[in-house]
Amino acid sequence: MRPIVATRTGAYGPAASAYGRRCETGAWVDGVINDAGTTRDVLRAHAEKTEQNERPAPESLEAMREAGDFALRTPREHGGTGAGAEAVARRLTALGQACPSSAWVAGTCATGKSLAAAAFPGSEELFADPDAVFCGSGVPGARGVRDADGVRVTGRWPNVSGCEDASWASLAVVVDGTFCFAVIPVADLTVDRTWQMAGMRGTGSHTLVAEDLPVPASRVVAAAPFGLNDLMLYSMTVLAPVIGGARGALDATHAMFASDRKPFMSAYTSMGESPGARHWLAEAAHLVDRAEATMLSVARESDTRALSEADGARLRMALADAGRDARTAVDRLLDLGGAGGFRTANVLQRFWRDVSVGSRHPHLNPYLAVERYGSALADA
Repeated sequence: MRPIVATRTGAYGPAASAYGRRCETGAWVDGVINDAGTTRDVLRAHAEKTEQNERPAPESLEAMREAGDFALRTPREHGGTGAGAEAVARRLTALGQACPSSAWVAGTCATGKSLAAAAFPGSEELFADPDAVFCGSGVPGARGVRDADGVRVTGRWPNVSGCEDASWASLAVVVDGTFCFAVIPVADLTVDRTWQMAGMRGTGSHTLVAEDLPVPASRVVAAAPFGLNDLMLYSMTVLAPVIGGARGALDATHAMFASDRKPFMSAYTSMGESPGARHWLAEAAHLVDRAEATMLSVARESDTRALSEADGARLRMALADAGRDARTAVDRLLDLGGAGGFRTANVLQRFWRDVSVGSRHPHLNPYLAVERYGSALADA
């Protein structure tokens, strides 16, 4: 961990967050330093490289590490931020505004560390470097067999974002019929590069593979079902990069309005002269604002009280709506950009692909959200 050059008064004592290093560049908001402008510049400059390499560019990883983005969910006692759902959502939205894929990897790290901290509280080994990148999967893709030295694990975990740059993987394993979590060094696993997608290509969400891998018993533990508050936090790590991507597309469209671009086959001399274009822009901006407001409202509710099953059904519905609002907004912006928005050199098409894929994550599944909400209402 790099030296802490500055900390906020009354931060977290000697184990101040990695965000303490950045106090000279921004203002503290809800326990998290708001320096996203600096980090965004780096992510934006290397977003195309991230997509081409199918993993965050080294420059982007270093910028996020230096800013403390990989310490968002490192426990405070181990030098991290221990950020709540709202702080995580705000930060990942800001990063996603420049590069949704990089923000997604930071979100996956937050989830992986949350799982590890819950399963192995107080572990000095796992959090020796509070800025280490974690990845993980809550899908039990492997089976474990106990032996005298621990558990031998065999299986495959698909769609593990950021796995090529992670140090540790928090992975669901079924051991003797029991749902467990194991935390395994990624260096002990094989990466099968299976992530071939139209959007979120830079997340490097490949498949991790274990073949009769010995895992110490101290790093395998029976896992309790996810609580609703935990699930809301994990949903933030998915939704926030999507909403950030929609904001990035909105930024690109504002730049187009400020340019000499005019609507083709019209007498207007600029996009802003067209009432229809202004209306479309306003509608898209409203959808993005509504998506973000919905997300933050859910995050605040999750941060402030224990959620009931009825709350969970209602909030899942809200998150699914927010994802659809972000996706619809970007579609509107592509309509404004016309066919030119799909040129590979145009950032709009990258945001469109990233938002289209990310907003369809299972945490944001709209038809299941409707089904659960309807069941909850009918049973009330």
